[in-house]
Amino acid sequence: MNNEAFVEAIKQYVGEAAVEDMIANLKNPPGRRVSQKEKMRSDWYNSLSELERDYIGSIVADAVHEALFGLLAVLDGVRAIEDGESKGHFELSYVDEKNQILLNNPNDIGLHDLFNVSE
Repeated sequence: MNNEAFVEAIKQYVGEAAVEDMIANLKNPPGRRVSQKEKMRSDWYNSLSELERDYIGSIVADAVHEALFGLLAVLDGVRAIEDGESKGHFELSYVDEKNQILLNNPNDIGLHDLFNVSE
């Protein structure tokens, strides 16, 4: 796996899955003991027009995108999560039986940039 494959996997298995799961939960909250809050949101969502539900889906997708972009920016070291002078950095590696590949190599294009380019 290289940095491009990693970003594509994150988009599909984390980003797209989060959007699909959130919309599915809005339509029909899972479980036997659905909280009152979830039930109220579901009733509200299901009362919307198709266009309004599409808007909600778009907003959820944008929020997931922003969250993943922010996380990747942190891993790339371009968004700080530490205060003070002494700051560390992250090294994200993919390791299999034969290789160890640094996915957020500072000499390569950033994961957050790949994330935006591959849309």
